[in-house]
Amino acid sequence: MSGRRLATSIEWRSLLPLAAGTLLLLGGVFCLWQTWQIADESSAIDRVHAAQKQAVDALAAEIATQRGGVEKVLNAVDPAQIAADPVQSAATVRQQLPHAQAVEFYSGTLDEVLHANYRTFGYGKAAQLMAAQTADGKPPAQTVPDGHGGRVLSLVLPVGPVTRPSAWAWVAMPFAPVQQRFESIDPASGRLELRQGDDRGDMRLLAKGSLSAMSEMTGVPVPGTTLNVVAAQPVAYIVLPKVWPLTALFGLLCLGGGLYLFWLRGHPRSKRVGEVEDVSLPDLIDSTPAPARPAPAPRLATPAPPPAPAPVAVDPTIFRAYDVRGVVGKSLTKEVARLLGQAIGSVMREKGLPEIVVGRDGRLSGPELAGALADGLREAGIDVIDLGAVPTPVVYYAAYRFNTGCGVAVTGSHNPPDYNGFKIVVGGETLAESAIQDLYQRIASNQLEQGGKGNLRHVDVVPDYIERITSDVQAERRLKVVVDCGNGIPGAVAPQVLEGIGCEVIPLYCDVDGTFPNHHPDPSDPHNLEDLIFAVKQTGADLGVAFDGDGDRLGVVTKDGEIIFPDRTLMLFARDVLSRQPGATIIYDVKCTGHLKGQILDAGGSPLMWRTGHSLIKAKMRETGAELAGEMSGHFFFKERWYGFDDGIYAGARLMEILSSDPEERTPEEIFATCPKGVSTPELKVDMAEGAHYRFIEKFRQVASFGDATLTTIDGVRADWPDGWGLVRPSNTTPILVLRFDADNAAALARIQALFREQLLAVDPSLKLPF
Repeated sequence: MSGRRLATSIEWRSLLPLAAGTLLLLGGVFCLWQTWQIADESSAIDRVHAAQKQAVDALAAEIATQRGGVEKVLNAVDPAQIAADPVQSAATVRQQLPHAQAVEFYSGTLDEVLHANYRTFGYGKAAQLMAAQTADGKPPAQTVPDGHGGRVLSLVLPVGPVTRPSAWAWVAMPFAPVQQRFESIDPASGRLELRQGDDRGDMRLLAKGSLSAMSEMTGVPVPGTTLNVVAAQPVAYIVLPKVWPLTALFGLLCLGGGLYLFWLRGHPRSKRVGEVEDVSLPDLIDSTPAPARPAPAPRLATPAPPPAPAPVAVDPTIFRAYDVRGVVGKSLTKEVARLLGQAIGSVMREKGLPEIVVGRDGRLSGPELAGALADGLREAGIDVIDLGAVPTPVVYYAAYRFNTGCGVAVTGSHNPPDYNGFKIVVGGETLAESAIQDLYQRIASNQLEQGGKGNLRHVDVVPDYIERITSDVQAERRLKVVVDCGNGIPGAVAPQVLEGIGCEVIPLYCDVDGTFPNHHPDPSDPHNLEDLIFAVKQTGADLGVAFDGDGDRLGVVTKDGEIIFPDRTLMLFARDVLSRQPGATIIYDVKCTGHLKGQILDAGGSPLMWRTGHSLIKAKMRETGAELAGEMSGHFFFKERWYGFDDGIYAGARLMEILSSDPEERTPEEIFATCPKGVSTPELKVDMAEGAHYRFIEKFRQVASFGDATLTTIDGVRADWPDGWGLVRPSNTTPILVLRFDADNAAALARIQALFREQLLAVDPSLKLPF
């Protein structure tokens, strides 16, 4: 037996050079292949970019050709004939454009478009026509649905003088030639995508090439259109350092070593000292009188366990003061969302909370992130109710409706399309500050529940949400209101709510489009309200309301074009609530006007100024039992007749109820005129480095001097005088200082701004102040 074992050992040792040589040869081939991959990477990217430029040029030429043909026909049409009979004129033009799928004429003022029912007219077509009035030169071409699952190339062209057209032509041309041009381009080893919009979050129309290619962040615009072509770079599977001379040297050394070992095996050397002879079993038996007791085999060390897979890198900066938010594909990925779900689920398990609702806004990244979040929650053993695409307030409502006390809204709110995030409620508490940081610490230290098997069910709660509001809130007289949803998710709900309470609704940008093609859904920025003001004036509506991207904020404009700042809207809400709840606490944030305190006192309420932040305001409401709260950003929180969470859609319904039930039947302008206003600035912002804004405020608190002003330092520094006030505070979402000033008159405002300027520059003379 011992001879057999020794022979076997000798046989295996003789095979070692063969095995080592094979491994070295394979390693050499792999290194040389990696060398080729590294050397070819940059040229492959250049080839894809060349294809991208070729596609842009081809599409631009095709669309310009189609536009030119339409312009040639329109130039021969008499504008007076169009004005007299637009339908017949359109039919005549279409006969001369045999490929056109539709031709329509509209007046130069587009009044008929503004009054149209956009559900039947088409949101995309309406937006394109209205945008044409402000376009410089030729309105850009775009694509819109054809109503049969396909798309058409839509052109808007002026009839008559470009600066003041007597009519507008809307022409739908076939999309097939554009598609054929795009598909004729070879994307090399990468991929090309035709998108509509401004950046990577846009709607993808066409794609050609490798599915594994990695898309770039931005595309190249197709001139004269809203289209862009995105290049997706080919994926090179490179695992070695990207230094081709080094990988080539490794490859050659491995090949040389492997060939040398194979040569040795074919050319045996003479026996050296210590080498074992090739001995047969009979020889061993003859030369050994008695088999020696074999030496015990050396004890092998216990092999170390394989290293754990590298953890997902989580950027701590996405864990903000009020929520978790980051850039999709960079700081925010589906892996991060899954870990966040596990962390939330771990907190819930500790609190004995078994179920949670999850909803998402209209962003293109929402389904993937919400799905990954739900997977993480279920991994932690939590049952998930998936609400689908709904406004954030609907998520909050569902947490009450299904008695979970827990909910997550996957939303980027008013941020650009490439952002997304999570607003989190656990046990009835909206997580903020230390509770948000606790989630990060759980992920970083891997203190996460796992191995659970939570259930998943899908529920449509929107009809219940609408019924709950419309059964309680009613407009006593019919108001005509323009509703601008900025292509955010409120467009799927807000018009139905306001129609349900008795308003005549004119929808503006209410089709949900995660690329936000018209303007950012942020009603706190006056520039984003320009289209709404124009639509209110053109339609003769009583009022205009705007919502942010996830529906928890409200903006208001009058038919005169005045923007009603949220602190003045809060005055109306406070009067209404206090008429039924005398003595109630009304909370407002540090950015609100100084007139608000007096208005609440006059209405018999108890005013309370508090820190900015929806999570912080809700926590203060629970602490004080307040019936109403509001922020300058447009968040309104009704506890009276509602649930105490911030809900822009519900606030819009309550506003319509108040305005329509005025006993004197005054217009909205006349009612808002009773809410005092001074001379004020919007929010002014000063960019700073990450963390520097907090350090600045700490120093400013210590050294700033404002004489006889009343100082409030719960959130930055606010100085109040009898005739006005000023504020500087650190943003809790971005590294900026936020300033606002409000006074009874321009002279007081200038005085307060000058004093703040002096104090701010005394702390940091390098500040670039926007006032």
